[in-house]
Amino acid sequence: MYRARSTIWKQAAEIKASLFNRAFAPVDIAPLVWFRVVFGGLMCAEVWRFFSNNSIVPFFVEPPFLFKYYGFEWVRPLPEAELKFHFLLLAILSQFILLGLFYRVATTLFFIGFTYVFLLDEARYLNHFYLICLFSFLLIFVPAHRAFSFDALRRPRLRSGTCPAWAPWLLRSQLCIVFFFAGIAKINGDWLHAQPLRMWLAKRAAMPVIGPYLAQEWTAWAFSYGGLFFDLLIVPFLLWPRTRWWAFSAVALFNLVNGWIFQIGIFPWLTLGATLILFAPKLPHPVRSLWTSTLPAREMTPRRKLVILSLAGTYLALQILMPLRHWLYPGAVQWTEEGHRFSWRMKLRDKQSELRLTAHDPVSASTWNVDLSDYINLEQYLAASGQPDMILQLCHHVADDFRRHGYPDIQIRAHASVSLNGRTEQLLIDPDVDLAAEPRTLWHSNWITPLTVSFESPRRDGITNKPDSGPKDIESVDP
Repeated sequence: MYRARSTIWKQAAEIKASLFNRAFAPVDIAPLVWFRVVFGGLMCAEVWRFFSNNSIVPFFVEPPFLFKYYGFEWVRPLPEAELKFHFLLLAILSQFILLGLFYRVATTLFFIGFTYVFLLDEARYLNHFYLICLFSFLLIFVPAHRAFSFDALRRPRLRSGTCPAWAPWLLRSQLCIVFFFAGIAKINGDWLHAQPLRMWLAKRAAMPVIGPYLAQEWTAWAFSYGGLFFDLLIVPFLLWPRTRWWAFSAVALFNLVNGWIFQIGIFPWLTLGATLILFAPKLPHPVRSLWTSTLPAREMTPRRKLVILSLAGTYLALQILMPLRHWLYPGAVQWTEEGHRFSWRMKLRDKQSELRLTAHDPVSASTWNVDLSDYINLEQYLAASGQPDMILQLCHHVADDFRRHGYPDIQIRAHASVSLNGRTEQLLIDPDVDLAAEPRTLWHSNWITPLTVSFESPRRDGITNKPDSGPKDIESVDP
């Protein structure tokens, strides 16, 4: 028994030593430097876009109500002047990241500042904003400033042409998780029937040059299955040296076409730039000579190595588990939205929604139709009208407003008629439930009605071959 235990401990020690050797082996720092420069430049452009589009005030100041992520109800927008200054600071910090100037401070403050903006309004959720928060968080801990940076010029001891292998692989793993789960999410009945791409492509038939091709049936099938196999296979092909450049050409083409047709902001450029971290470039010799320190590197203690790998492993485990959490909820995730966000479920659902709220006071037996324009703007309505949790938040807000006006027992009910990916409409929420009395929770909400309308082969306009059950009001498109 003693000999068996001794053998097990010896093997564990060997595995640990091998893991440490691989994770902390020096590799070329060029991928980290490239990622830092690209990320900083793109973030400067993205923050400036808020100014050029004059969207800071309309997005975060003018709306009388902002939807909140669960657990972050305490996040409130700054006054207009302070909020504009906040975005200006984000632009400056992104340039500091690009230049590698006061890098640790700049990445930490940028992560906090951008995440604050991200948390201001759940109606503004975009997958690439979430990805920016994650990348900026990881950049805090990786030594991307030890070469080709002002910090390396200021502090000679900091200079290095290499970095520990775990650093670029942490960023690579995050990118691989995005691609993998985006592909897995596409293995569903609607996507395999070319929905909702069929609907979206048909609406772009008037585009110059390619418009007539987008309206053809084969294009929807090609885009759907092409996107599925692209997300599932692109990472292995990028990691294999023999197919790397062919795969990168596919990434470039895919993202350029995606950005041109669907106008999805910075996401194609962020993906395209980040993909190069999967390569293994080397710093040019003049750069390496200038930025390589002659001072001996400090040896890291085994305890510190264990802490670093434990934290990195915990982070990656959470990133893997987060997209799987929708299996904890009953029903179709694209319908209930439970477990949808933060799961890389991109471009999978189109909801045409009509939302009406009614307020009932049991004391006076009075009932009112709620004017939603008093509480949210059109863009918030587009985001919220097909999402149960956001409808619940809105009902709570409306109820609070009625209570302030002398109706302490007010009841709020919602009539949400939703068409998912071209199906005939059905009610998303039980209209008899008083949502003002329903708590907001991470558990399943039993007042969400199950999806009962089955998928059928749709026409090019996205409407199923069933009798029309009512007017489509406003379309909510998956970001």
